Formats: sequence, structure tokens, C-alpha cells
Amino acid sequence: MARDKAEAVAEAEAAPERSYREQLDFLNPIAQPLASRKLTRKLYKCIRKAAKHKQIRRGVKEVQKFINKGEKGITVLAGDTLPIDVYCHIPIMCEDRSLPYAYVPSKSDLGAAAGSKRPTCVIMIKPHEEYQETYDECLEEVSALPLPL
Repeated sequence: MARDKAEAVAEAEAAPERSYREQLDFLNPIAQPLASRKLTRKLYKCIRKAAKHKQIRRGVKEVQKFINKGEKGITVLAGDTLPIDVYCHIPIMCEDRSLPYAYVPSKSDLGAAAGSKRPTCVIMIKPHEEYQETYDECLEEVSALPLPL
């Protein structure tokens, strides 16, 4: 009996958090343009590379500050952040400065991609020559996403 419980706990810990489709159930109403499953994976990969080279801006205050300063990069927002008032001004700031942005479904996955145990609702990826090819690929796909009306 105790052995069965231990096995069940080990199985639950080994299971993935939630699939992309399950995460879509928790999106807030403003999460447009939403990255596809494939683009989401590419963005997470690019964020991991950027974090390794310390080329990311994390959190609403920091991203907002560097957008205002005119820094260039791709802004990635988490689609399951509530209340939306926390970060609903970021997409407007990005549009005003012609910066590409996209939503991904999970703030915990976004934080994990940045190398943090804490979830984060917004990250800006800055360009760098070490991962330029991945960055350009993400930039092209995010720029091609249709903007909300």
C-alpha cells in the first residue's frame, strides 16, 4: 500500500505540467497575438540562450523602463496573467515604438525559460551575436503575427 502511494507520487512529479492545449483554457481576453505551439517553443529556446548571455529584461517594471529608453528587442508576454491591469499597457507601448510582441500561454513556463523558479509575466529578448540566427527567426515569425484591432 505504501509502495503504491510512493509510485503514484513519483509518477505525478514526472508528468509534465500542462500541455499547450490545456494552457489555452487559462488565457485572459487580451492575449492577442498568441504564438503558436511551434513559435512558443522557439521563443522559449531563444529566451534560454538570451538568459545565458544576460540579454533579457524580466518583469513589468524593468521591461517598461527599457521600452521607454528606446531599447530594441522582442517582447514576450504571458497570456495567463491576472489581473490584466498589471501589464495591459505593455502591448500599446510596443505598438507605439514598433516593437514586435507576442503572447505565450504560461507565465510559469516563461519564468522557467528565463532560468528562474518564479513565474514572470513579461520578458524582453535583446539581440546578441551569439544567438542571432534564432533571434532573427523568432523576430520574423513574431512580426508576421496579426496584431489585434
